[in-house]
Amino acid sequence: MGMLGLPFLTRTKDFSAKIYVTEAAARIGQLMMEDLVSMHMELRQFYGPEDSAFLQWMRWEGLEVLPSELKKIILGTDCEELGAWMPLYSAVDVKDCMRKVQTLKYAEEACYNGTLVIKAFSSGLEIGTCNWTINGPKRNIAYISSSIFVSTRAMDFNFLGLQGNDLIIFSDFSTLDTTENMENDNTYCDPVTSSNASDDLYNLEEIAASLLKDDESMEEMEKLAFICTCAFDSVRAGGSVLVPIDRLGIVLCLLEQMSLLLESSSLKVPIYIISSVAEELLAFTNIIPEWLCKQRQEKLFSGEPLFAHVKLIKERKIHVFPAVHSVELLTNWQEPCVVFCPHWSLRLGPVVHLLRYWCSDPNSLLILESGDDANLALLPFKPMAMKVLQCSFLSGISLQKVQPLLKALQPKLLLFPKDLRCKIQISEANTIIHYSENETLCMPSSKESTEIDIATDLASQFHWKTLKQETVTRLDGELFMDQGKHRLLSGFRQADSKQHRPLLHWGSPDLKRLLTELSKMGITGTLKKVMDSAESKNAAGIIDIDDPEKALIDVRETGTVIITADENLASHIFKAMDIVLDGI
Repeated sequence: MGMLGLPFLTRTKDFSAKIYVTEAAARIGQLMMEDLVSMHMELRQFYGPEDSAFLQWMRWEGLEVLPSELKKIILGTDCEELGAWMPLYSAVDVKDCMRKVQTLKYAEEACYNGTLVIKAFSSGLEIGTCNWTINGPKRNIAYISSSIFVSTRAMDFNFLGLQGNDLIIFSDFSTLDTTENMENDNTYCDPVTSSNASDDLYNLEEIAASLLKDDESMEEMEKLAFICTCAFDSVRAGGSVLVPIDRLGIVLCLLEQMSLLLESSSLKVPIYIISSVAEELLAFTNIIPEWLCKQRQEKLFSGEPLFAHVKLIKERKIHVFPAVHSVELLTNWQEPCVVFCPHWSLRLGPVVHLLRYWCSDPNSLLILESGDDANLALLPFKPMAMKVLQCSFLSGISLQKVQPLLKALQPKLLLFPKDLRCKIQISEANTIIHYSENETLCMPSSKESTEIDIATDLASQFHWKTLKQETVTRLDGELFMDQGKHRLLSGFRQADSKQHRPLLHWGSPDLKRLLTELSKMGITGTLKKVMDSAESKNAAGIIDIDDPEKALIDVRETGTVIITADENLASHIFKAMDIVLDGI
């Protein structure tokens, strides 16, 4: 669902960011965007000129007659948000957006600008959905969004791939929409304590086993079975069932169970899927076993289709049509029936026409996912005699599993939503930072120093100098970033027969020794103004040079200054200083 907003960003003039998406999510997202554009074109034909970006109903005379709830959404509480609405993107915008996307497989590395290494790991929520790790030279970050540990369709939540990161950003807000009744409001997460390796391994295995219990997925299957029973009761009473397409995985599972239930009965009820991209979308879901759960993957090896809809379409128990006004659909239409079609908002697509057609039938059934305001969504269709069934499906990490998950991952620093603070209390407050919307946070540095990989040929040339508390050496190479790491390789330089002189010197020169080295070079000078310092090993003073040219060497505790108009003489003096001083 998040991909539906991408073209709004990519179509802006100055957009230059990099977009990473999993291969499955990219293809499914593209089809959903194309379907949305197709439905929007139909809407504009009905409610506004096709060549106009501003619809008739958005004019002031149209807004005035809207119900107060809708008017508040469109205009905002202060009636100032109408200007924030933007025209929907076009098919051209969708194609341009997909050209800017870089697709990844699960656990495949992508290197951004040589600095950051990005990986996607399955989240289990839907086909292709993922959590991200971003590894850089200073910090390793894991981003956790809505996830499901054991899925009936998508690959399970790979939380073990998120271990070993310094910082975790927890961004699963699904629990805010649930009515979960916690027996203990003060849920507490035990602090991570030190233990030996065998204990850690045992605890991790124990935690992983508790997280991967399939009780939640079984509960979801029971909900789907209940929905199918309600649908069966409606068609048996002569009514039809309307299912707006929302989450693809839920729809695929619902198709399977509903088909099995109808097949086991004596009722001959057709199932219609109406969407401009339905045929392509259903075909795609049957050729991506690597993105599905283990149970689906096993079907591939046994020669079965990954999802049952492939067989049901061949047996003509499921019928797929591109539009509600399709000639083939009108020819084969039969009631009662079960229809899957977009859009879940009840404002676009075939669902609008069918809902108007059945809204006065008390035997028909509309199935909606909880979370949306059903009363607001159904306002244009009232009075409603049609039955409405709202269902909530697993959409993220349950509250009971948040603490065990964090204990298994053991981050050094955790960013946690402020909105969830009242529902979950986590120990080790010094390692937790709570964040909220539109807030900028400064993170403490996790690494005091940066590691660097040095080429073997360079490392063999080290010449160490011993200082008071450490040893140092001079490095001469090419420094660059690669795969999130600093690397130093041999630089490409022209051959030079001259011995490399030190580039960095420290300490104060011994003035008498300096005069001796200068005299060896044929430079004559006199030592003046010698100032002994009890704290300094060497004396400070001035050396006045009169041959071969005039020069002055001013030696102080804070530094040494060479003054001369002759560049050649200055070079010789510097060479003498190079001999006297320590350097690398």
